[in-house]
Amino acid sequence: MLLCRTGKRGINFNIPFFPLTTAEAANLPPLTEAQKNKLRHLSVVTLAAKIKCIPYSVLLEQLQLKNVRQLEDLVIEAVYADVLRGSLDQRNQRLEVDYSIGRDIRREELSTITRTLQEWCQGCEVVLSGIEEQVSRANQHKEQQLALKQQIESEVANLKKTIKVTTAAAAAATSQDPEQHLTELREPAPGTNQRQASKKTSKAKGLRGSTKIWSKSN
Repeated sequence: MLLCRTGKRGINFNIPFFPLTTAEAANLPPLTEAQKNKLRHLSVVTLAAKIKCIPYSVLLEQLQLKNVRQLEDLVIEAVYADVLRGSLDQRNQRLEVDYSIGRDIRREELSTITRTLQEWCQGCEVVLSGIEEQVSRANQHKEQQLALKQQIESEVANLKKTIKVTTAAAAAATSQDPEQHLTELREPAPGTNQRQASKKTSKAKGLRGSTKIWSKSN
């Protein structure tokens, strides 16, 4: 709570709005112009908490100022005092507020603040629940991929064992080394190429002989 000392009595600057009511003015000593401007600053802050674009007409009425020049000077003074941040829209005759300081909480505002905090907590719980669900799905997908990888690796290992056992059995049947047996399976047996070449040569000779016979007969 901000206080401005005047003699032995203190002025409570947590007053909702300027101007002061008759009852409020009766409980306070006469205010100086600086004290009135302080109350006007806080009144602008109270309005800014509800409206971000405040018309000049509303400000002039609430702050009891005579003209726009006084209003703009007051707003500029509040900006320099870091009470609020914003801009003066002279064309549309309004104050656009980007930021303003907080005011002391009144008892009648406690229920609204409590309700707002409860709604915020509920929203946080919904977000956390959604995040936990996404994490659970990601973990399940990871486990499935790992299981699939292990299954493929196991099948590959079994195939390798089967091929090795089959090769060893075939080599044992022919009394050969397994690796040599595999080499023979991959490469043709010696003399195969020569037999194929002789067959081709004999076929060619036969064709030439048949050609000569055909010529003689003609």
